Amino acid sequence: MQTTRRELAPGVNLRCVHTNKFKSAYLSVTMMLPLEAERASLNALLPYVLRRGTRKHPDLEALSAALDELYGGAIEPMVRKRGETQCVGLVAGFLDDKYALDGRPILEPAAALVGEILLNPFTRDGVFCPEYTAGERANLIDRIRSQINDKRTYAVQRLTQEMCRYENFGVDRLGDETSAAAITPESLWARYQELLAQAEFEVYYCGCAQPERVEQALRQALAPLLAREPGELLYADCEIRTNAVEVNTVEESMDVTQGKLAMGFRTGGNAVWEEDYPALLLCNAVFGGTTLSKLFLNVREKLSLCYYASSMLEKMKGVILVSSGIEFDKYQKARDEILHQLEEIRQGHIEDWELEGARRTVISGYRSYLDNQGQLEDFWLGQAAAGLDTEIEELTSRLEGVTASQVAAAAQKLELDTVYFLKGVEG
Repeated sequence: MQTTRRELAPGVNLRCVHTNKFKSAYLSVTMMLPLEAERASLNALLPYVLRRGTRKHPDLEALSAALDELYGGAIEPMVRKRGETQCVGLVAGFLDDKYALDGRPILEPAAALVGEILLNPFTRDGVFCPEYTAGERANLIDRIRSQINDKRTYAVQRLTQEMCRYENFGVDRLGDETSAAAITPESLWARYQELLAQAEFEVYYCGCAQPERVEQALRQALAPLLAREPGELLYADCEIRTNAVEVNTVEESMDVTQGKLAMGFRTGGNAVWEEDYPALLLCNAVFGGTTLSKLFLNVREKLSLCYYASSMLEKMKGVILVSSGIEFDKYQKARDEILHQLEEIRQGHIEDWELEGARRTVISGYRSYLDNQGQLEDFWLGQAAAGLDTEIEELTSRLEGVTASQVAAAAQKLELDTVYFLKGVEG
């Protein structure tokens, strides 16, 4: 597997993963945008409206027919959040050339269709089609509203909002319902023009085609974008707060049968760019990131204080978020025990099997990306958002050398910032 990255034009970069491992090829074009409350919904809606039709293929039926010509390929809109970067674009999957029955190339027409959707949308009266905009706006509002239905995810989302109320990380990747409802074909078109001129684009390919051929195909498919006048590009930075000022506790009541306790920790400035980041990775794994973690084995299994308990690391933001499901009356005991398990790590009370289990799980997780094109693309997108070029093997090699004392040192930097508790309605 050979990975290269080159600049196609100012603000447009191509990462090419050359491999014969897969029968399909994977292509994505992503705008890397600052995550901002006032524009998040506009950005999130854009790829869905673009995917509705082009000048040449004006509706979904025509686009489906074009994809059928590519052996049933797929092109889908995608909206992701990496730190304080909103990643908005299109992802495509299609048969690799060498498996085509008639020997005709697939890469070039597939890239051309992606470029067509991105750069030549179907319009009416000089703006996006009102029907397409209205339909996808309604779908976006439904997606925003539906997030509350998954209470486990909702609790973490609310924790993030409260913890990062004055930081862009607190903004949801889809924006908010009020902003989404206000979008018009005119406002969306104006934003689209701004992004074509100013957005940073990350282009990704994974498949058997040689990098030179991939570059040529994408240069042709994205020619209007590559010809744009160089100007000031939108830059997505990420604010990292090193310490918690004070612990903020937020309680919310809903008609739920199970409480949701979520806790947010600052990492003392340790994030993906730092030398001791691998220690933080394993610290999170030992704490609550695996089924061998202290939260899972002690808080959940041994003490039965939680239905589930886990932690996740936001590598670009420098925060660890704990998620747990509890009985309402076990709030204080569960909270105290979660903090106790963190203190155990701080004190260096880490068994050899705990550290090695965490290490093997994290390393295996990274290596599994090499067997999944979607996960591999997502990994490299995260690297692009962070401005890094670290290969998976380099990262796993660094993980091999992490010691228990380094994990304890990473834990000692963690500070509780915000606690969110979703409880039932009283009475």
